[in-house]
Amino acid sequence: MTMTERTVELPENADDTENARERANRRWHEILQETRVAQTGVQILFGFLLSVAFTPLFRELGTFDRTVYIITVVLGAAATGALIAPVPIHRFLSGQRMKDEVVATAGRLMMCGMVLLALTIGCTVLLILRIVVPGPLAEALAGGIMLWFGLCWYVLPLHLRRRATRRSGAGGS
Repeated sequence: MTMTERTVELPENADDTENARERANRRWHEILQETRVAQTGVQILFGFLLSVAFTPLFRELGTFDRTVYIITVVLGAAATGALIAPVPIHRFLSGQRMKDEVVATAGRLMMCGMVLLALTIGCTVLLILRIVVPGPLAEALAGGIMLWFGLCWYVLPLHLRRRATRRSGAGGS
């Protein structure tokens, strides 16, 4: 088993115990794991979206729903591109001693891809609910789903980061 195949539990203050190269390698492997999870979801969703246009019900969609569908497909394609991008970036730059830049860029692409994925899911939910649920309830439910994604994916992590920063700042004084 090679060093890259092992899973190593790191102490909470891992950044203090590892050198720059080890940190870059650890962060890269973390991004790869996150990417695998996100890629699977976005690829399944995107495949579903592409198939919708070939169903009999699609011909019955009004202008608004067709517009939502087009926006959803474009968002799904953009999310797919952003979430897969770290792989070719790594492949093209492998061996160039640019791990820090690759990790930073991959992290930004992951965040962008997650925003695009959340929007894709929200639009997909809106499109489906407008067919299933009559009236403004569809928009309200889709808005609630988007709010939930915002809370789970962005507000909660930012809250936890701030709390940890305050805790470490109070403990270091």
